Amino acid sequence: MLTLSLHPDSNTTDFTNPSYFILLGIPGLEAAHVWISIPFCAMYAIAVLGNFIILLVVRVELRLHAPMYYFLCMLAVSDLIVSTSIMPKMLSIFWFNSREIYFSACLTQLYFFACFTVMESGILVALALDRYVAICDPLRHSTILTNSVVAKIGLALLLRAILLTLPLPVLARRWPYCSTNVIAHTYCEHIAVVKLACTDISMSNYYGFLVLFLVSCPDVSFITFSYFKILRAIFSLPTKDARRKTFGTCSSHLFVFLTFIMPAFFSFLTHRFGQNVPLHFHIITANMHLLVPPMLNPIIYGVRTKQIWDRLFLLFTHKSS
Repeated sequence: MLTLSLHPDSNTTDFTNPSYFILLGIPGLEAAHVWISIPFCAMYAIAVLGNFIILLVVRVELRLHAPMYYFLCMLAVSDLIVSTSIMPKMLSIFWFNSREIYFSACLTQLYFFACFTVMESGILVALALDRYVAICDPLRHSTILTNSVVAKIGLALLLRAILLTLPLPVLARRWPYCSTNVIAHTYCEHIAVVKLACTDISMSNYYGFLVLFLVSCPDVSFITFSYFKILRAIFSLPTKDARRKTFGTCSSHLFVFLTFIMPAFFSFLTHRFGQNVPLHFHIITANMHLLVPPMLNPIIYGVRTKQIWDRLFLLFTHKSS
């Protein structure tokens, strides 16, 4: 139930303490929700299966107990949490028209999505660091990236994500919500929620920009610097085959980062400046940001990483025999 208050001198209804929000899904494409759910569900299933396979293979194969694969496991867990925090509710909207989401559940979804998106960005930086050390200083790789250092990096990335994103739902809970509790989206994206508040939300807006700045600027800068140094090292390799193989591995890592960061930037900026962007196009793009990277990460890293592919092949051939 909603807590309502009617002003005696107006017809305005205030939802000062909404007990739930209503998610519309993809406005304008309601008739196609079931059809849209098919590729979305397929991508989610591939993401869940692929990331669980990565976790299983790394766990059972002792040769994969190395920094790069630990970071891949962190990425897999982050992907699973991001996509699973969104997809079950989204599919219930598409399949059963179940649009209500409790206020506290909405803020929880908002937080987990934001927190583990920031976490994923940091893990991609850690993977770039691993590739940088492995290619530019291979003899010291095992002494620089020890298990202890990897664990500390993972903990630091988690703390950064938790502390940076915690004010987002805290601020959102403070605002009074007016006139409507309808969110024109498939999930509780931060700015889509706070836009419903009937007060000045400048603090939420400014803090959202601050989080974007504190995450994207250092992460993009470090990855750009790392791959610049990596490319220089690659072109100094003695043989063409070595250059091709190393460049192939690094280009796949860079592609993963671009598929993650570009839709995120588009969605963030469209909410604030893209009034002329069709709403359904914006929402579909925002959903791609949730589904495409978690689906592609295990495919790219699994297929392009020979050790994972070989171990996976052995697991299946052993079971079939």
